[in-house]
Amino acid sequence: MTNQFLEHEPAMLKLLEYVVNIESGSYDKTGVDNHAAVWCEKYREMGFEIEVIENESLGNNYRIYYPSVKADILILLHLDTVFPKGTVAERPFSIEGNRAYGPGVIDMKGSHVMVYQVMKQLYDNQDTRYKNIEILLNCDEEIGSISSREVIEKCALGKRYALVMEPARANGAIVSARRGVGTYVLNIEGKASHSGIAPEAGISAIQELSHKIQSLHSLSAHDKGLSVNVGLISGGTSVNTVAPNARAEIDVRISSEEQGIEIDKKVREVCSEPVLDGIKLTLTGGINRPPMAKTDESTVLIDIIKQEATKLDIELIDVSTGGGSDASFTAGVGTATVDGLGPIGGYQHSDKEYLEIPSLTERAQLFFNVLQRITQ
Repeated sequence: MTNQFLEHEPAMLKLLEYVVNIESGSYDKTGVDNHAAVWCEKYREMGFEIEVIENESLGNNYRIYYPSVKADILILLHLDTVFPKGTVAERPFSIEGNRAYGPGVIDMKGSHVMVYQVMKQLYDNQDTRYKNIEILLNCDEEIGSISSREVIEKCALGKRYALVMEPARANGAIVSARRGVGTYVLNIEGKASHSGIAPEAGISAIQELSHKIQSLHSLSAHDKGLSVNVGLISGGTSVNTVAPNARAEIDVRISSEEQGIEIDKKVREVCSEPVLDGIKLTLTGGINRPPMAKTDESTVLIDIIKQEATKLDIELIDVSTGGGSDASFTAGVGTATVDGLGPIGGYQHSDKEYLEIPSLTERAQLFFNVLQRITQ
């Protein structure tokens, strides 16, 4: 089967360069909104309406829909990257061989370019299926979708399918299931004292933290898809002072909602009772992303995607992953969801992040064919 997107590759790469070189870190409201403005203008040219859900401090969220049509397909893309302002100046978009590099090139600005080109192809072909598709651009996926979760769930509710455009795995696999995510912060208050003159007068928050780390890690059950990890710690004021404070950031991964309820209870139990007398503990956070399960309904969609991949001589598998994404929210409201539908790349969130250029058009053709199968 001919790939009709190959002729558009130069234009797609030019557009990719343009958006990669827009700063759009999660906390850069101006940058995120500038990134969104590129896509809003292009979708308006195809007759789409744009609903702007405004935020004061973070970027806005954008619902892109065709007027007077109740769409039953949702495409979900996030606008933000993990990179702080100034990263683009240090290492702007570049191409080496068959790979494109730059901050956010695969996570997920390549997906934006791919989706736009597919929608434009439908529009140019006068294929009215594009009217039955709603696109949601959210601003803060990389920091847990703290402002956009409610918007995502509202848009996904009642849709037949949700297509989440995180990049494909490095081996090209799409994602059919994800573990849920919990994030907690534990603050510990002790009592300062000189460690040489009066150590007995102090209460070490760091010593308390050491007990808590052991207890929290012991809650993991990796064979059951449950992990608890204290990933960041800090504390103390000087080397010769009994530490008056300490802090831990805790990551939890779950495989079922029931598991999430139980582990949340256990984390709170561990962090409610100090080992040392005189310690004060404060825990914030909780389970913030439900697990995305593979269902009978999503399996139907996965089978369609695999069938279309076979026609393009693409060997495609679906996998479960421990990483979180907004797919958990669409799946959480009962909408059949498949993730990892973007191009292929790797080293997300690092200075080595890359996109495999041939996959940009290959996955565009696959996505185009899938949309023709599932929309009316």
